[in-house]
Amino acid sequence: MNPIAFTGPARLPGNLAFQETKGKESASFGQVMKQAVSNVDQMGETADKAIVDMLAGKADVAQSMIELQKYDISMKTLVSFRNKAIEAYKEVSRMQF
Repeated sequence: MNPIAFTGPARLPGNLAFQETKGKESASFGQVMKQAVSNVDQMGETADKAIVDMLAGKADVAQSMIELQKYDISMKTLVSFRNKAIEAYKEVSRMQF
């Protein structure tokens, strides 16, 4: 059995990858979050379309379920990330300098 190895760039929901920027200013936290939310929203639209196609008989149930699960996992990951960011903000705001 092969061990699990990290082979690519870190990914956020919706296949948003952190890309190296050589000679360019890196994206701000707000820009990265806006892109992640946009990608998750687009995945939701894709999942909705998959359901409509399944009901119209244009797509099979398995493919529709895969799209729904991808959206569900991405949304849960994004919400979890948001919650951690809020917790970190609250923790920093409680610090006394």
